[in-house]
Amino acid sequence: QVQLVESGGGLVQAGGSLRLSCAASGSIFSINAMGWYRQAPGKQRELVATITSGGSTNYADSVKGRFTISRDNAKNTVYLQMNSLKPEDTAVYSCNADRRTPLGYHYIYWGQGTQVAVSS
Repeated sequence: QVQLVESGGGLVQAGGSLRLSCAASGSIFSINAMGWYRQAPGKQRELVATITSGGSTNYADSVKGRFTISRDNAKNTVYLQMNSLKPEDTAVYSCNADRRTPLGYHYIYWGQGTQVAVSS
């Protein structure tokens, strides 16, 4: 099992910045990727950014150049630095962990989510 705890959400004005954190605990040794997803009211959940255990990153086109995902392996924590925030970034942001065991089992874990609200 993997437990994910997010923090760092809040209310910010357009153009401002926030940093989200996702602390992982439990069976973290076989996590091969972590990411951030978001879901706005009335919309489907969408990928924001992912980072692999090797450090490779991937971003949604809508956040490229504004958001940066990073990880601190010593703290088992993944961060999402969000700059130049726009009202359309308003959503519940959830942390995700993709775990594949040596025996071939595949698990997906989710955090509880943290609200980000951007005012115009």
